[in-house]
Amino acid sequence: MSKKYQTKTKVTLEELKQVSNNELVGMFKQDDEINSFVVENNAEILNQCYNDSVDVVNKYMKEINKITGCNYKPFNYYGDKNASKVIVAMGSVCDTIKEGVQNEEGLGLVEVHLYRPFSAKYLFNVLPKTVKRIAVLDHTKENGAIVRCNNFDNKFFSFKYEKTDDSIKGVLTAKKNFEMVTCVLEYEKDFDDDDLFYANGYQAWTTSREFSKNDKFDGLLELAKITKFTSHFVGLSGDYHFAKGYGETGKFHGYTYCYFREKGEKEIKLYGSKSERKGFTVFEVDMNGDKFRVTKDVEGLRLKEGQVYEMFDIAIIEGGMDEVMDKYFFDFVGCKKPAIKHLSGYTSWYNYFQNIDENIIIRDLNGLDRASEEVNIFQVDDGYQHAVGDWLITDHKKFPKGMKYIADEIHKKGYKAGIWLAPFSAQCSSIIAKKHPDWLIRWNKTGKKMLGCQGWGGAYTLDIYNPDVRAYIKKVFDTVLNVWGYDMVKLDFLYSQCIEPRNGKTRGEIMCDGVDLLREACGDKWILGCGVPLGACMGIFDACRISCDVNKNWKFELKKSLNINSIVTCVRTNAEMPSSQNAITNTIFRNHLDGRAFCNDPDVFFLRDINIGYNMEQKLLHGKVNSICGNVLFVSDNAGDFDDERIGYLKDFFKDKNYKVNAAEFVGKDDIRLDFTENGVEKTLTLNLDTGASNVREII
Repeated sequence: MSKKYQTKTKVTLEELKQVSNNELVGMFKQDDEINSFVVENNAEILNQCYNDSVDVVNKYMKEINKITGCNYKPFNYYGDKNASKVIVAMGSVCDTIKEGVQNEEGLGLVEVHLYRPFSAKYLFNVLPKTVKRIAVLDHTKENGAIVRCNNFDNKFFSFKYEKTDDSIKGVLTAKKNFEMVTCVLEYEKDFDDDDLFYANGYQAWTTSREFSKNDKFDGLLELAKITKFTSHFVGLSGDYHFAKGYGETGKFHGYTYCYFREKGEKEIKLYGSKSERKGFTVFEVDMNGDKFRVTKDVEGLRLKEGQVYEMFDIAIIEGGMDEVMDKYFFDFVGCKKPAIKHLSGYTSWYNYFQNIDENIIIRDLNGLDRASEEVNIFQVDDGYQHAVGDWLITDHKKFPKGMKYIADEIHKKGYKAGIWLAPFSAQCSSIIAKKHPDWLIRWNKTGKKMLGCQGWGGAYTLDIYNPDVRAYIKKVFDTVLNVWGYDMVKLDFLYSQCIEPRNGKTRGEIMCDGVDLLREACGDKWILGCGVPLGACMGIFDACRISCDVNKNWKFELKKSLNINSIVTCVRTNAEMPSSQNAITNTIFRNHLDGRAFCNDPDVFFLRDINIGYNMEQKLLHGKVNSICGNVLFVSDNAGDFDDERIGYLKDFFKDKNYKVNAAEFVGKDDIRLDFTENGVEKTLTLNLDTGASNVREII
């Protein structure tokens, strides 16, 4: 067994031989010892050596090609790209076959240059998808030859695995009581320089985009080491404490679904989990090592003897972006068209943060009058409550007439009333946290109260499996929605519920349970999710944030105060930290979620001149991107201060113009091209993330 899979308790060779097929790696606990199992892709245990040699040969073929000008690969294809009949052969006979298939419709040749070991991965990379019949003029049957075994059995469990052209399924049956840690399906996949991998980030704030094999997926690990503050914020809001794969060129991972695309092409191949209720599904690639893994995060899962557990149920869909996304979200995930189609209006957060009061809110509400025909929602953010967690205790010094009065005033304008809460969080200084310490989640190892985030001087997380907590959360929403009269709740910091597995449940199970509780508590009132793993709320929440928080400066503020390139790079490439550049990237590359999984909230845009670090070009770009790719459009300005020109911009961004994104792609390190349709007219937006410069032109 390789060092990679060595653990406290070794699996015997005989047991290892019982599990065949290099498509599964897993870990489990039994009697407090960690056990591991590896499934090898061949009949012999030593076949991994043969498998590894194929990639080495391919690498040096490429090097030789650079010198000689040849194009040798383990397999070369000649003939019709859409051939239905193909010959597989090697040696001198290939010269004759090449002449025969040349200029012949429907015929092709696969010439074998590496037959020992025989690699299915490289064969399928060159074989046309249109092939219906294959004639093989030779065969190999020896060490390194392919064998398939879809089932295996050992003394702890049995696993039945099935992969077809359109699905991956894996079902585990426990023979003894044990706790799972992880389960990994591993495949070989040849990546070229033009191949792109789409990684959907861990939660709403995590950067999501297409990556090439030359890109780097940096995390915030370096930043997390600097201070206690950043360690908590970064380590807990993201997946850095339980996921690997940051910091190496060509290695990326994403959650719930992913897709592959060739640069410049519109066709994609999507792999997507049909449900995250068993645990988060992680798709990993090593584009320089030609590996693709499907991992089930089942840490904490406790299985009982005889229990049957569906480990994997993955859809595989190929086609155009719209076709694939419709099929995945509607047919497989079971989403319905969200209740919210288009919201446009105001939120208080990014101008005042917690420093709001009744006068500010009423003033800004009246300030929207000149754009009122395009406004349909007004949202009050953090700062109205006594403390985070004490939602039913209003700060009456700031809001003497109470929060029902604010909702009534919003309704008088003809707008929907929205309000912000963090329903799973309790500020350390809150009455709830002090009065009910038994309501709080505690770390598995230490038993100490868990800080879910560092905001507000630190906040604990309420345990949704405590009946009293569930009753309290339901009471809060009944008051906010039915007594105060708010139409929509923006729910923040939801990831805090699933930082650690507990109660024999995985992180994914816990997050789905939390989302279900919120849906039950809110009834048919609108929910806007924020800071939440998206796979758990697809088809359940009405709207969801799809980006990290914006920043009041175009570039991350640490760049001005600290000349630490590693920090700046980390923040730009994968972050939960506020960053306008990351927010725009996410907004563009998560555009396909809108109207399918939920209604997209790309966070706010700005038009004001006071208390903002954007130039006018950056402001207009941000508003344009948000309006093209999202349908929850918030400004965080007092529009009463706007001149006529800015009121015109505001109304234009708020207007529902029936946008449709046709394609999006990085065309340079900081340059993105976005093709879209606006009221039936095809246009292209090119933008630079570094400067905020942009250009829109019609496609003729």
